[in-house]
Amino acid sequence: MTATDTYPVDGATLPPLQTVPAAIPDSFNGSGALKSAGHVIVDSLVAHGVERTFVVPGESFLDVLDGLHGSDIETVVCRHEGGAAYMAEADGKMNQRPGVAMVTRGPGAANAHVGLHTAWQDSTPMLLFVGLIPFAHRDREAFQEFDIKAWFDTGAKRVMVLDHPERASEIVAEAMFAAMSGRPGPVVVGLPEDIIRVQIDPALHPAIPVAAGGMSSTDAGVLAEALAQAKKPLFVTGGNDWTQDAATELTEWLEKHHIPAAAEWRTQGTVSFDSPSYVGPIGYGRPRPTYDLLEETDLLVFVGTVPGDVITDGFVCRQDWNKKNFLVTIDPSLRGRSGPVSRQILAKPEAFVRDLVNIDLPVKEEWKAWTARMRAEQQSFASLPPSSPDEGPAKMDTLMANLVPLLPEDAMVTFGAGEHTNWAHRYFPTRRYASMISARNGSMGYSIPSAIAASLASPERRVVTIAGDGEFLMNGQELATAAQYGATPLIIVMDNQEYGTIRTHQERHYPSRVSGTQLKNPDFGMMARAFGGFGVTVTEDQDIPAALEAALAAIDRDGVFALVHLVVEQRVKAY
Repeated sequence: MTATDTYPVDGATLPPLQTVPAAIPDSFNGSGALKSAGHVIVDSLVAHGVERTFVVPGESFLDVLDGLHGSDIETVVCRHEGGAAYMAEADGKMNQRPGVAMVTRGPGAANAHVGLHTAWQDSTPMLLFVGLIPFAHRDREAFQEFDIKAWFDTGAKRVMVLDHPERASEIVAEAMFAAMSGRPGPVVVGLPEDIIRVQIDPALHPAIPVAAGGMSSTDAGVLAEALAQAKKPLFVTGGNDWTQDAATELTEWLEKHHIPAAAEWRTQGTVSFDSPSYVGPIGYGRPRPTYDLLEETDLLVFVGTVPGDVITDGFVCRQDWNKKNFLVTIDPSLRGRSGPVSRQILAKPEAFVRDLVNIDLPVKEEWKAWTARMRAEQQSFASLPPSSPDEGPAKMDTLMANLVPLLPEDAMVTFGAGEHTNWAHRYFPTRRYASMISARNGSMGYSIPSAIAASLASPERRVVTIAGDGEFLMNGQELATAAQYGATPLIIVMDNQEYGTIRTHQERHYPSRVSGTQLKNPDFGMMARAFGGFGVTVTEDQDIPAALEAALAAIDRDGVFALVHLVVEQRVKAY
């Protein structure tokens, strides 16, 4: 379109591409001065508290990029849209607002889809802005054209397209609300490149408040009665919709009443790793005593999550499963749950805990015995292996035994998918919310992007990521992003030269027929150094303590990321 072409809906005149919208004075009162819709989008994100956006640039949303120039939002330029989407998803897990990614049309949108699926299955608030072809070119098979609603409608809470420039700020507010209200999740916003250049009134749409729900007096009475009758109650925490205050208050209430709590798979840290009420994770690869909790308990209270596929080990909850259960979730649809439901309490975790602490019950001796027994099982399971190295190949057990004592109280861990994650599940001391950031949809390639997002969001904390060799190379190029923006995670790459989880299933179903799972890897330590960080490759167990010491020293002294490439034997197991 040219400068004289008109917007096909309301006749507004488009500026030429080279026009830079004038800055708006602080005294603007809603009349006179104008801003482009793209700049208003940025202003709206600032007003909603967005601190950074993860971007792979494209010519389709140049006006938004121009609006980010000089704004209060840090623009983190990533090397692949999948990495950018993962970073935004991880950012959404750590904050009470959506993480934000921006990508271009067609191929860029396709590459970002993996992060969107992670946000959908993990119930993570996230916004994905996608630059689109000009409005005037639509439905003509234009360069990189695609149908954004057809692509994303089944994997996002909402898909919106800015076809009316004057609604730019309103759409940001609606997208933020949709991502955070009810069960959190991803929202996609399409930005036609000509529409975002239209000059509009820059007045901002106010944020839309998100209802948190809460326990009614009837809910509280029914829950209190059920707890009073229970002999072996169990709380299960999960999801990403918590605050640290709510996590702390829940932990204190559980400890006061000697009631145990387990963590949904890959969400450890809501109830502290050190709490006498914490009895371990429930999910794939869980130890037998924790698995038995679901069979032995007579009352289940799920907070922030529901008994879905992973918790129930493949929807094993039968219709005759005779257990009382309370599902505390703000999602009225209870999407993803398995089995019968005794009662739903429509509340976000913070609102539920606010009301729960007003329930005071006499402590039963059987509660004390039940919780103490399961806590002892968890302590035994999480007890560190010997820290003294053995002769021979490097071992993850030795690495964790030497790493954990060096971690500060607020350390956090990130990881993607694979058997390497089991060492984090078992040994990493998750002492606060959020201290475990992972992909519960089993998505590979998540470790490096999530570690970068975590380090940028919380530079004062020690961020550790544990990656498998197969997973690492899916987004290892984002080490360049870490170097560019000063992210300083400690990266452990467990290299067993195979896709280990798939090999495990293969051995179970097709014994002695290894096919399509074996890998030949580069020197990852050398790769880290090439990207500007610290890198070391360890093949012998006796070299692990010195390698860890050098890696942590490089982070603290030089302000760089550090990578320890640990070459281990195949078929090694954490448990």
